[in-house]
Amino acid sequence: MRDGILVINAGSSSIKFSLFLSNGDGKPMLSSKGQVEGINVAPHFIAQGPDGVTLSEQRWPADSELNHEDLLKHLIDWVEDHLEGATLVAAGHRVVHGGPKYASPVLVDEAVLHELEGFVQLAPLHQPHNLAPIRALAKVHPGLMQVACFDTAFHTTNPKVATTFALPRQLTEEGVRRYGFHGLSYEFIARRLREIDPVLAAGKVVVCHLGSGASMCAIDNGRSVASTLGFTAVDGLPMGTRTGNLDPGVILYLLDQKGMTTKEIETLLYKRSGLLGVSGISNDMRVLLESDDPHAAEAVELFCYRVNRELGSLAAAMGGLDALIFTAGIGEHSAPVREKVCALAGWMGIALDGAANAAHAEKISAADSRVPVFVLPTNEEMMIAKHTRAVVRGMAQAAQ
Repeated sequence: MRDGILVINAGSSSIKFSLFLSNGDGKPMLSSKGQVEGINVAPHFIAQGPDGVTLSEQRWPADSELNHEDLLKHLIDWVEDHLEGATLVAAGHRVVHGGPKYASPVLVDEAVLHELEGFVQLAPLHQPHNLAPIRALAKVHPGLMQVACFDTAFHTTNPKVATTFALPRQLTEEGVRRYGFHGLSYEFIARRLREIDPVLAAGKVVVCHLGSGASMCAIDNGRSVASTLGFTAVDGLPMGTRTGNLDPGVILYLLDQKGMTTKEIETLLYKRSGLLGVSGISNDMRVLLESDDPHAAEAVELFCYRVNRELGSLAAAMGGLDALIFTAGIGEHSAPVREKVCALAGWMGIALDGAANAAHAEKISAADSRVPVFVLPTNEEMMIAKHTRAVVRGMAQAAQ
């Protein structure tokens, strides 16, 4: 019997989905993908095949009053009509924060959901939207198993020294520490490198997950040992609209001298800063690279400078560097950014093959580069599908 796994990645105004079907070998294969966007505004549903060809599309007027639950039911109905003879056995959800407890995917029940809701304060812009479809799906499809897969889980192997802030011990024990995010992406890349080059995968690797949300991770022998993201997803690198690393004194200044409220500061840190804030033009790296405005160039320069700074820091955390990998939207598609970063990192013995970089080849380092450089597409949805299937199989074996 073929199994179907539905992967859901929910945001504030959209629900992205991927449907994976497995054959006898148990390997999930993408069957369709899509999203419901414009929730609470003018809902729009679209489903596509693995090749990007549109399979179904529907729009609703702004006054339709459809909520998350209504739209999720539409999505589920469509999925069940396109299972190709398979049985939908579970839904896997991307959940940003698993807190200090969850180091691996978990089958969701009411107790687990209650615990995850307790982490909302640690990821207020992500966690509520990740959890909402879990409750909604439990109503529209009560018999379906649901599995939570965490962006923080891959980083639970970080040593204590890498996760501790220099704060009073009581705050640390209450959970104020570095967690790290984008873990599903890093886990996928670590597994992919093991397929490409097992020797390098056993070494010291820095992965640059560069997109609208950006971070970097030091991976030693397949295990995360340090990350640029910390207590929240606003730390580390400057991002599309997020500040990245910021002196805490700036927050005090904004509170005391500028009279800003905490909500105003939250909006500033998460939505008005980063590439958008520095350039004053756009949060899109493609737009900035094509612009003649000097402020756009400054934003790109700052982004690449910070990537290079963090590269040195993460290499130091491991005591060396055996490979560098670029992934995610900017990392996979922006040859100019990769070129700038690697030029800045020339002191580490990194040298690019210009033609390979321009062609977005899998390996873009020059033959004489002391550190090999790769461009590897990430696939968080596939990682979630694999984790979900493993949990389902584990449950089935335990029941035997």
